[in-house]
Order: sequence, then C-alpha cells, then structure tokens
Amino acid sequence: MFRLPSRLTVLTLGARDLPSLRRFYRGLGWEEAPGSDDGWCGFLLGGVLLALFPVDDLTAEAAPGSPRPAPGWSGVTLACNLDRREDVDAAFRAAVAAGAEAVAEPADREWGGRSAYIADPEGNRWELAWARTARFDARGALVGFGEEQDGPPAAPGD
Repeated sequence: MFRLPSRLTVLTLGARDLPSLRRFYRGLGWEEAPGSDDGWCGFLLGGVLLALFPVDDLTAEAAPGSPRPAPGWSGVTLACNLDRREDVDAAFRAAVAAGAEAVAEPADREWGGRSAYIADPEGNRWELAWARTARFDARGALVGFGEEQDGPPAAPGD
C-alpha cells in the first residue's frame, strides 16, 4: 500500500489581486521562482513553495461549484520561524515597512517563545515567531521542533 509522504511542499494562497500580492512579497526581499508572472507566482521558502494563484482559478480547481471565498482572514495562519528572539521585532518592522498590516505587536508568549502577527494586503495572516526548540538546516528548512536540545535551554536572544 502506498503511504503518503509526511511533507508539505507547496502552500497556495488564492490571490484576489495577484500583481499587488506579488509586489508585496517581492517587497519583503523574497526571490521569485523561475516562471513567475502575474498569472502565477512562487517563492521558495526554506523547502516549501509559497504559491500565489488567482482565487477564482484556485476555487475552480480546489472547490468546484463553491462560491469565491469572502475577503478577510480565513482562519489559517502562515508562520515564519526565526533564528533569534530579537529577529521577531526586526522582521515585524520590516514587514510593516513593506506594506503589511500590523495585527499583533511582538510579544513574549505563554508557550515560551516570542511572536508577532501581520497581514499581507489581502488579509492572509503571518506569524513571525521565535521558538527555542525550532531547528533549521543550512537552507533554512525546519528540521526539528518541540524537542529540547542537549545542554541548558537557550537564553533569551539566543
């Protein structure tokens, strides 16, 4: 029996105004995938492709016969985990400067990390987070989460 691999490779956002959303993500300094244009756009993010696709076309493929999604937050958040606690504040400021809406200012969280929330121009929510237990490979791919490493816990800012 075939087993579905336990991996996430593409996350697609249905864009209401793809050229505007594309400009926003490029404004964050993210490099577009080859073949990107105003009909489809992608950004390789540490092992996962963030794809932007017209919402009507995405609805026709993924939810045929359904009405187009309403504007605003869908109840889904995307996250960008960062290397250091202080990176949350710097990333938040950079995203707001690039045109993101400030949703929740950087704050230390009950779960022991630090995070902030922004919204892109179409209301998609991003959590900018630092978690002591997040581990990345050389490409920035998340390779471990939730497991304390040997040795003392990281100090704030580590």
